[in-house]
Amino acid sequence: MLWKAHQLLRKFSTTATAYQRKLKLALIGQSIFGQEVYRHLQKEGHRVVGVFTIPDVNGKADPLALEAEKDGTPVFKFPRWRVKGKPIREVVEAYKSVGADLNVLPFCTQFIPMDVIDSPKHGSIIYHPSILPRHRGASAINWTLIQGDKKAGFTIFWADDGLDTGPILLQRECDVGRNDTVDDLYNHFLFPEGIKAMVEAVQLIADGKAPRIPQPEEGATYEGIQKKENAEISWDKPAEALHNWIRGHDKVPGAWTVIDGQMVTFYGSSLLDGPVPPGQPLAIKSTTKPGLITKNGLVLFGNDGKMLLVRNLQFEDGKMIPASKYFSSDEMSVIELTEEEKKMAEDIKSIWKGILSNVAVIEDSTDFFKSGASSMHVVRMIEEIKQKYGGLQLQNEDVYMATKFADFIQMAVRKLRGKDEEEELVIDYVSKNVNNMTVKMPYQCFINGQFMDAEEGKTYDTINPTDGSIIAKVSYASVADVDKAVAAAKDAFENGEWARMNARERGRLMYRLADLMEEHQEELATIEAIDSGAVYTLALKTHVGMSVQTFRYFAGWCDKIQGSTIPISQARPNHNLTFTKKEPIGVCAIVIPWNYPLMMLAWKSAACLAAGNTLVLKPAQVTPLTALKFAELSAKAGFPKGVINILPGSGGLVGQHMSEHPDIRKLGFTGSTLIGKQIMKSCAVSNLKKVSLELGGKSPLIIFEDCELDKAVRMGMGAVYFNKGENCIAAGRLFVEESIHDEFVRRVVEEIKKMKIGDPLDRATDHGPQNHKAHLEKLLEYCEIGVKEGATLVYGGRQVCRPGFFMEPTVFTDVEDHMYLAKEESFGPVMVISKFKNGDVDGVLKRANNTEYGLASGVFTRDLSKALYVSENLEAGTVFINTYNKTDVAAPFGGFKQSGFGKDLGEEALHEYLRTKAVTVEY
Repeated sequence: MLWKAHQLLRKFSTTATAYQRKLKLALIGQSIFGQEVYRHLQKEGHRVVGVFTIPDVNGKADPLALEAEKDGTPVFKFPRWRVKGKPIREVVEAYKSVGADLNVLPFCTQFIPMDVIDSPKHGSIIYHPSILPRHRGASAINWTLIQGDKKAGFTIFWADDGLDTGPILLQRECDVGRNDTVDDLYNHFLFPEGIKAMVEAVQLIADGKAPRIPQPEEGATYEGIQKKENAEISWDKPAEALHNWIRGHDKVPGAWTVIDGQMVTFYGSSLLDGPVPPGQPLAIKSTTKPGLITKNGLVLFGNDGKMLLVRNLQFEDGKMIPASKYFSSDEMSVIELTEEEKKMAEDIKSIWKGILSNVAVIEDSTDFFKSGASSMHVVRMIEEIKQKYGGLQLQNEDVYMATKFADFIQMAVRKLRGKDEEEELVIDYVSKNVNNMTVKMPYQCFINGQFMDAEEGKTYDTINPTDGSIIAKVSYASVADVDKAVAAAKDAFENGEWARMNARERGRLMYRLADLMEEHQEELATIEAIDSGAVYTLALKTHVGMSVQTFRYFAGWCDKIQGSTIPISQARPNHNLTFTKKEPIGVCAIVIPWNYPLMMLAWKSAACLAAGNTLVLKPAQVTPLTALKFAELSAKAGFPKGVINILPGSGGLVGQHMSEHPDIRKLGFTGSTLIGKQIMKSCAVSNLKKVSLELGGKSPLIIFEDCELDKAVRMGMGAVYFNKGENCIAAGRLFVEESIHDEFVRRVVEEIKKMKIGDPLDRATDHGPQNHKAHLEKLLEYCEIGVKEGATLVYGGRQVCRPGFFMEPTVFTDVEDHMYLAKEESFGPVMVISKFKNGDVDGVLKRANNTEYGLASGVFTRDLSKALYVSENLEAGTVFINTYNKTDVAAPFGGFKQSGFGKDLGEEALHEYLRTKAVTVEY
């Protein structure tokens, strides 16, 4: 029955389609746009009875002609339609022979006589890329930008004897972004939406529903084609007006000025916020203030003191260079190609040959544009190369920068290798021979893809907790450094390669970074050991090993982030489609703690990057070195400049300014509850940043008498002493059932005595030094308070008598609920044990939940029903049953109550770094 109903539905649907009116069309025009309009009209069932386009250029037919000829549609290639203002009779007769109902002019550069325009039953419709009556005439998209319009769009109008003055059939508009280019507007809106609108307009005419709305004269403007001589930059303008002039003339005819006596054309303009970047002054004719050649390009100044950045310069001889290379005299050395790269070069040569069909042989000196290619061929070439080599990310401007075949291949190989030999990463290292290797550690701020000293030149000592010695003097970032890093991250997010990169390529970079971390795992683990005191074997497995796993996990998510379609109520006869998009937030700040320096970095930054954001990260002041080594590896992996920025320094200075910065849209923090509250307040007052907080804990571990005692002892010790107790989910309080309490304590003390305390690089060491001196002193004070309040110190509680910041594993019993030890987190190797009455499950649950924290918890029992009952009633973000510290990259991690909100790890972590946009379409 269902099958018959389906067949009946298909029958009625087909019949309805057949009853829609279809027209005989003449397409007059050219270009890929015309080609796509032709395809879609044919697909909708209209009959194109003739295509009228331009003659072949250099032996190459226009795309519209190629498409029509493939279908067998009659194609006419007239060089002109009239002579001395009068129609050419033979041309008009050839046109009338096709018998069209309607003329469709998607993009036409020829003058069409009114005899042709008015000939069909329905007349003629024309696509124009502006919101008429504004920007009548040629170069409308350019003038939209030149004049700083906030809205762009297109009009489909009925042709008349005026210039773009005919009645309006339909219009569509879009917002103009502050750094949008002609290509951006065309590729993202005017081209795809224009094609759909042309098809819609034809169907409205066929159905007799097409309006004819007279154009108002109010607000009408007319601008002609801009010529090179009229495109000179007038400098006495605000930065935004200069930016609009330059981007409006990009790529044709190109805004220009005079530098050092010759005409130089500017391409790739964007507005620049933040402090003035360092650079080399460049004198420019008629400017009151010289430009600056910086690492990112040429910085220019408006008469309002604001800045813009130009990325590329073209000289009178046609040579184009990155603006950042203006003062560079040395040419790039020629790369020797591998066999695989030689094969790629041959493939690209075949693509060039397919486009430049008039060129007999593609040689190294063959110039793409001088051989007859145009801007539409640039798009075709790039797309064909992408089909063969998905990992090669090319942009339109790359072709303009390397127009000769040999130069193009060199550029492509550099991009494929993920490096530019002229721009090698310069790193000053602190090197140490330790752990049977030479460890090389960066120590400067990492901003916009470069290691650099802090703005104020300050440094501080980072200390080895094993012996108290100085490892390195590390840059001490300032507020100005935060501003620079945020500006770099913002530019990378809005304008850089990262912004244009597809999700799969983003994942490829993350996989490559994970591979590099794995290749350097011994070095990273050694740095963790000497900088944080982590036992080397633990650092290798957990600190570094889980970091690698985290990046691989989130790399896999990059191309699987999806929105959804949503059924909504519809106001008949309209139809609506609502869908959601998951979008990156923008610039994100990440502030991490000192207990797992690399792993906490990975937990947050991997999800942040997978979502498509850029980041500014502040490592803990006392453990900056693995974060800076990570920065080095990220650059070597090929992450674009500005995507990752690392700022060592003070939380009160750097972290506070990050929480207040107006260009940061999300802040992820792991640390104390006190600081978390301050950060949340600053984020709210500044610009309502999205916030996720992983804060303090006092995680309860309940051990029942029916547990497997050996396992409970072993894992209970791990719950407390893992990573020297410097563990956010450490069991802050153990509740042990009365009947097994004494035996449990006896076995714990027995096991502690077997633990080896010592050098974390010694493979036999079980327990290394506390992270830093102030923390050791705080732990000793914590134990003193416990003794004073009447808790029983069973073992430890003292500093180990040796150099460094070592503390004995400690055990307290008889801890009552009102005591300081029962309420406050030690964040160290202190086991706090409280006894509970046999069988009192609800009583111990009430005591376990009597805390403002709720990060983690645990229960040991052989009774599964009891275990599940307890897990349901424990107020914590994570509950471990008959295990502890069992975290995984796929499982969400985060707390309740004053342990914070938001999740690290798992799919849920991605949502912390995404925003949801709902889009509703009426059709």
